[in-house]
Amino acid sequence: MSERGWHVSSAVVSVRPDMAGTVIERIEAMDRTEIRGQSESRLVVVMEGRTVGELGDRLVAIGGIDGVVAANMVFEQALEAEYE
Repeated sequence: MSERGWHVSSAVVSVRPDMAGTVIERIEAMDRTEIRGQSESRLVVVMEGRTVGELGDRLVAIGGIDGVVAANMVFEQALEAEYE
């Protein structure tokens, strides 16, 4: 993928319910990362980045947040930018 493209990924993040608020705050503070759905113990996270490695690094960082039980990528797509 060239520098012109983007990678988009989603992940399911399992969290300890008693620490969900803290986990949400930490994830929401990350660049190009947002929470698109949640239940008591699970979050659906969408991430964007220039490379798959960038997304992988971010997923590892999410997995290292205190209160996260598991962080699993469930979708990844590479998008080529369109230029005239």
